[in-house]
Amino acid sequence: MIFNNKTVIITGGSEGVGAATARLFAEAGANLVLVARSKKNLEAIAAELRSKTQVETFPMDVNDADACVDLFKKAAFEFGRVDVLVNNAGYHKRGKVEDVDAVDLATIIDVNLKAPIRLSRIALPYLREAGGGAIVNVGSLAGRVPVPGSAAYAASKAGLRAFTYALAMELAGSKIKIATVSPGPIDTGFIMADIDAASDLTFSQPISTAEEVAQAVLDICSNNLREQSMPRLSGVLTTILYLFPWLNHYVRPMLESKGARVKAKLKAEQRRKNAE
Repeated sequence: MIFNNKTVIITGGSEGVGAATARLFAEAGANLVLVARSKKNLEAIAAELRSKTQVETFPMDVNDADACVDLFKKAAFEFGRVDVLVNNAGYHKRGKVEDVDAVDLATIIDVNLKAPIRLSRIALPYLREAGGGAIVNVGSLAGRVPVPGSAAYAASKAGLRAFTYALAMELAGSKIKIATVSPGPIDTGFIMADIDAASDLTFSQPISTAEEVAQAVLDICSNNLREQSMPRLSGVLTTILYLFPWLNHYVRPMLESKGARVKAKLKAEQRRKNAE
């Protein structure tokens, strides 16, 4: 897909993977509509990118159904079309299910699953009117294998993955690409700012950068993949554990031991940086 003068909507677009994705689409010449709850953070990334492309911001909560409708109306009004939707906004509250507030558990499902479904439904008529386009859902390898302390999060990402594949089947033969990028741990505040609460299992896998995930999001709009797992070997491992769940009993202790060592090193590095 050629992105010059195309319109790309990115949720969670003010920081982390969302901001990195915005930068890449801006370099490719796309017009941007960036969505997040913080107006201040949105304006900061918009100010950075306006020298390269046209950027509109839309401060909103993706759980607000009316705001979701207004988002697409604004994008179409400002730029005349909508070509790509990147469902990147995410929420997580780590901890055992019985220790996490029920409201937080519900919010995980609302933000990570219900909002992308709603936004995708709203997007489809606009993409058809534009002659085609893409919806990219930012998932997680946690959607393939159980992650202790992230039960609701893993469930939301598993649901998002299933939704992606089912919607793609519904739209087979159309010019609308439906795909998901499924990374493991990413070096952003989403994990690193809450490193103690993240499971040891999480850190057993190589950590991707926000820029690497963003590149996968941009690439999958045009390539033949339905899903891009990151890193590739982690994708292979989680696929095996998904197909043969009984293997978790044997593999998990080794992975958790490895992850604990990695987490200790990362925490030591954080303490060193804070001391400087």
